[in-house]
Amino acid sequence: MDIEDPSFWRAGAVSTTLVMLVVLAFLSLDSMRYIRAGGINVPPYDVINRHIDYQYDWNRRADVPVIGAPEPLFGQPVSATEAAALMRTGKLVIQSRACMDCHTIFGNGAYYGPDLTKAWLDPAWSQIWMPMTGKSTREEAMVAFLMHPDRYPTWTRAMPDLAITENEARATVAYLKWLSAIDTNGFPANFGRSMR
Repeated sequence: MDIEDPSFWRAGAVSTTLVMLVVLAFLSLDSMRYIRAGGINVPPYDVINRHIDYQYDWNRRADVPVIGAPEPLFGQPVSATEAAALMRTGKLVIQSRACMDCHTIFGNGAYYGPDLTKAWLDPAWSQIWMPMTGKSTREEAMVAFLMHPDRYPTWTRAMPDLAITENEARATVAYLKWLSAIDTNGFPANFGRSMR
């Protein structure tokens, strides 16, 4: 073995690359168990039919979502197929309106507006927005706000009217409810404790 021979280094580079490709493939497949809808950390889309809350888990030392009793969004249970269609539409609304230019989801985006990762769980919806919009449920208050944000004061930073239709607003609310059910390993930090 001559370490000055270029073929020695070529063989080492090729074998290292092949080993790393195998490791990358394994890690990618293993990660899918955690990050796909219906996986270990991400519930299926039809979780929007359940009550979602947040609580501190002392064993993990993190706030985690708690999936509870049936509580259909807008009072109507949806099938897995209908829930998937709602998620697709809600995600497209968020992308097409460039929500992440002002908001953050999973730590990505801007910090001008509130973080949307756990927006469904924000007590402000029941304490402030439901009385302000005159709606009797969190989801209806969210829809009213998304459709006409200019009608409701938001302190010093106003959300622009993004011409969101009622169907788009309902799908966006469904998407935000689903996001809140994802186990993000305690992100955003202290969300559940700071809100109570």
